[in-house]
Amino acid sequence: MRRTLVDPFTTIVSPSVTRVTTASSPAGTVGAGGGGGGAGAVVVVGATVVVVAAIVVVVEDRDPATELEVERMESARPPSASVDAVHPASSTVAATIDDTMTLRAPLDPCPIRRSCHARNVATERRHPTTEYGHPVPLPTPLRPLRHRRFALLWFGAFVSNIGTWMETVGVGILVTETTGRATWTGVVAAAGFVPAAILGPVGGALADRLERRRLLLITTTLQTVFAGILTVLATTGTPSPWVVTFLVLAAGCTSAIGFPTYQTLLPDLVPPEDVIGAVALSSAQWNLGRVIGPAIAGIVIGLGGYSWAFGLNTLSFGAVFVAIAVLALPPPHHDGTSILAAIRSGMAYTRRDPGLRAVMILVVLNSFLAAPFIALVPAMAIKVFGKGAAATSFLVTAQGIGAVTMALSLGALAARWGSRRTLFVMLWGLPLALAAYAVMPALWASGLAIFVVGLLYLGALSSFMSIAQLRAPAKVRGRVLSLITMALGALYPLGSILQGSLADRIGLRQVTLLAGAAMLVALVLLRIAQPRLAAAIDEPIADYD
Repeated sequence: MRRTLVDPFTTIVSPSVTRVTTASSPAGTVGAGGGGGGAGAVVVVGATVVVVAAIVVVVEDRDPATELEVERMESARPPSASVDAVHPASSTVAATIDDTMTLRAPLDPCPIRRSCHARNVATERRHPTTEYGHPVPLPTPLRPLRHRRFALLWFGAFVSNIGTWMETVGVGILVTETTGRATWTGVVAAAGFVPAAILGPVGGALADRLERRRLLLITTTLQTVFAGILTVLATTGTPSPWVVTFLVLAAGCTSAIGFPTYQTLLPDLVPPEDVIGAVALSSAQWNLGRVIGPAIAGIVIGLGGYSWAFGLNTLSFGAVFVAIAVLALPPPHHDGTSILAAIRSGMAYTRRDPGLRAVMILVVLNSFLAAPFIALVPAMAIKVFGKGAAATSFLVTAQGIGAVTMALSLGALAARWGSRRTLFVMLWGLPLALAAYAVMPALWASGLAIFVVGLLYLGALSSFMSIAQLRAPAKVRGRVLSLITMALGALYPLGSILQGSLADRIGLRQVTLLAGAAMLVALVLLRIAQPRLAAAIDEPIADYD
């Protein structure tokens, strides 16, 4: 599945990061993927092997025919229901938990599920409810992958995401080498992410009114066609920059239409207590692909040329088709209104719900002031530290590892401390981390700082998405999430352009420090002007008429 933005955190902007790197050093990007980023790629590949192994162990022996019904029973459980009430079979085996957390029940053949069940039952009795009123056991990082449909979709999106990053690197190098102008690289980058800001609300409205499995199949088919055309053109000759830009724009438009549908799936694939972890894991797979994809692209382009990278991206969509084919989703909620009326009603609901209104305010602040650090990573490596593509790859990899670390921890943090407290810890810590990143005197120290920045930024972004998914009713969920996507797509490039222009005049260190200070001041002013902004996230959810 082509990802032009972060899921549920995804960030929206990373395709442009890779392309900015190619503008600085066309050959260096390949080197960065295979050299400077190699160590980071090895670490992340190792983590990927562990995750995939967990998927194989956990997903095997699951009965797909009964899983949807079981998950519906779990999600429909009242706050006061016990485990035995939801799983009647457990009463026949008299499973009990004593003070030493020893499970006295027939042993499950899978040791991972047996251990998780004992721990979850015990934790559920100690922590009966969360801020949203659902019984939530303290999750492990990989807990959402126990749900077969989510695990398949996660793995399919991960494979396709690696292919997308391979194409992103290849397109950036191809256009830069063909034209010799960085302007074309910027044009291609803009063609990839601008559609999300314009067509995101349309995609959200379609996600709420059309059968989502069919919509995903259509958009994925179109993306496969565009990737295939690019492969054929690269095989038979060198495509012109105009053709490449058109294909990237077409794929970006298709992704902008389909991505809100992908976002709305998560609450239907996992029970409410696993939504936060599912959003975080989706962000983790995106960041894993972001490190692994460019590394593989460097090797593939060096061995077989651009057509190999584009061809592998085309084939990677097959994993998404397999995942979508087994999905069983609830019917759409189309009330007969037009697309424009549906978009307006989604905006109206977002303004009316206090929690969603608070999230949108914070998304605007975060996207405009904090997010541009991602686009300016190459400038920090090249202009500030006087290094090349290897330094850029080092910083990008450090940021990605920080994001993956947070993605694997966010579910447990939110379950223990609550979504609201977790979100605001991330937001208040992010300006301080940006300031530290701005003043670090050496590249290795800057890598440590951007690790923390990536960790906190991903935590904030995933919290935005998970809170919105939990608060938005199913009838309007796609439109609500598309508004967050639109804000990211519009404000990130605007902030990047302004901060980049200012950095050329006063220096990048100063601009990064100023952005962190401005975000801190803005948070203080919000605290004074709207003292109940944070509490609004926990207020009752508004009715959707």
